[in-house]
Parts: sequence; C-alpha cells; structure tokens
Amino acid sequence: MTSRAQAFRIRFALLAAALMLGLMVFAQPVMADTLDQKQQYILGPGDQIRLTVFGEADLSGEFKVGDDGTVSLPLIGPMAAKGLTPAQLEKSIAERLKPDYVKDPNVNIEVMSYRPFFIIGEVNNPGSYPYVSGMTVLEGVALAGGFTYRAKTEQVYIKRTIQGTSKETLMPIETAVMPGDVIRVRERYF
Repeated sequence: MTSRAQAFRIRFALLAAALMLGLMVFAQPVMADTLDQKQQYILGPGDQIRLTVFGEADLSGEFKVGDDGTVSLPLIGPMAAKGLTPAQLEKSIAERLKPDYVKDPNVNIEVMSYRPFFIIGEVNNPGSYPYVSGMTVLEGVALAGGFTYRAKTEQVYIKRTIQGTSKETLMPIETAVMPGDVIRVRERYF
C-alpha cells in the first residue's frame, strides 16, 4: 500500500470518528428533550395520542383528547386527560386496567399531534397553525406570512394557560411556542 493510500485511510478514519463523536454529542440533548417533554407537556383538547398497552393490541390505538378533556378508551371508557402529562396519564390508565382487565399492564402514551397555536394582530395571515416541537415565535410569524409593515417586531404578547390559569405576557420573539398559545403581534405607532 502506498503512503498516499495510507494517508487517505487515516484521514477517512479520523473524519468518521469526528462525525460519530458529533452525532453522540448532539443526539443526547434531543433524547433528553423528548423525555423531558413527556414529563412536562400538559395534554389538552385537540391533542392526538397513541396508546400502547404492550401485549394487548385490542386496547392499543390512536385517540383524540375531546373538547371535554377526556379520552374514550376500550374497556375502561372515558378518562380525564386534560391537565395531565403523558406520564401521568400512563399511570392512571395502568391503575384502571390493573385490577380487572390486565394483570400487569405496561402502558405507553405518545403524543402524535399537538393542538394548534394561534397568531393574531399584525401578521399577514392570522389564524391557527399546527404546532411543531421546538418552534419559536419568529418561526410562527413566518408560518403566518410574516409581519405587516406596521408590526412591532421585537416583542409579542403570548397568552398561555398553565394549570387552568391564562396569563398574557410580553415576550421576545425568540420565545418557544407551546400548543394552545395565542400570540398577539402588536402595532407600532411610528
């Protein structure tokens, strides 16, 4: 083997190692964020969830959180989901299944689609838009066709409901959007 071929193989191996190291560094926060979201995201009307009861295909499926905040499930009927995290709902379902239907239920909840967020005020196309995990207000404004020429572009009002209480707060446009948020873009005066 020539020294040129050896140098190429060494460079290739170093590049591959650097790429793998980079993937490991960046993949870990994404996995932690997904776990964190499962423990912190609060379910509400309009969310679409996938329920998996391992070993019980008849009890598994996709369900929508209704306007009343409940999910109608096979065998156990309606269950309150509004205001719960996916992890809390998993525990509640397992507790309801355990005594009568499944000996040791292993339940998993995955949010398939989130309820929309809303954007009003000085944007070109106000309305409701599908939520995407990790979205910022600026990205939401882009979905709504951008700012009008009269918009205040540095800060917006975000109305967010947390534990049943709605609060409108002035926030920078780099703020993360949450499902169900109402974003109001203000008008500038000069």
